Amino acid sequence: MFRSFFALCAALLISASLAVPALAVEPDEVMKDPAMEKRARVISKDLRCLVCQNQSIDDSNADLAKDLRVLVRERLSKGDSNNQVIDYIVARYGEYVLLKPRMAPHTWAMWFAGPLVLLLGIFGLVTAYRRRRAAPAAAKPAPALSEDEARRLDDLMNPGAK
Repeated sequence: MFRSFFALCAALLISASLAVPALAVEPDEVMKDPAMEKRARVISKDLRCLVCQNQSIDDSNADLAKDLRVLVRERLSKGDSNNQVIDYIVARYGEYVLLKPRMAPHTWAMWFAGPLVLLLGIFGLVTAYRRRRAAPAAAKPAPALSEDEARRLDDLMNPGAK
């Protein structure tokens, strides 16, 4: 009994791990022309789902993502180029809809902040390393106390022990 239960569980786990994840694009959205469908998928992978925010509209199951996928396919059917479709959607929803923002003066901080912080960190490490190397050697240990100094120290440490 236990073996058959274990075999059933193992078979279910194996079949679940081999299952292909479901695609968000529904069959009624697919274009008849494979080249146009490929273009639509390329565009959809670069556009952010405004509901999910960290998924492309190609991967999202949200209603807005479906509407945007349909809009992309409609614009392509009308003869728009990939850039025209993207520009249309950006004009309508703002640059936030792009998963990979464009290189523009208002996005320079985002594009260059990471490398700049990395370079500043490397510069700081090199500077600290050089200062540590140039620091003087450790001070020599103090000489041992004379008998008189040892007695005076003992008197100071134990004032009532005479």
